[in-house]
Amino acid sequence: MKKFALYAFCLFFFAVGIGHFALESFFTGAMPEWIPFRKAIVYISGIMEIALAVGLFLKRTRYVTGFLIAVFLVLVLPVNIYMALTAENYDLPAAALWIRLPLQFVLIWWVLKVRKV
Repeated sequence: MKKFALYAFCLFFFAVGIGHFALESFFTGAMPEWIPFRKAIVYISGIMEIALAVGLFLKRTRYVTGFLIAVFLVLVLPVNIYMALTAENYDLPAAALWIRLPLQFVLIWWVLKVRKV
């Protein structure tokens, strides 16, 4: 079960990284207008998520990468808060954007657990 949780997280994080390229306009629109280089930030964060997913998958780098993913998830939390506060700008239910905030902490807990597998 622990390996399944690890591989599920790796797959999830990898898919979200790919999503930064496939849904670039959504991710760019999620950031406040005043942030410069939003498109570049979306692409760089997508590359980072893909690389982190691979690093978590590899046993040799798993422990450190799990910690780095937890830090990454904390760093992107302000964007999720911004989206919840400006829910009217998105074609998503406001409740979903608010529910996503505590789920960020579930993801942090999850990755910190699976990095020890």
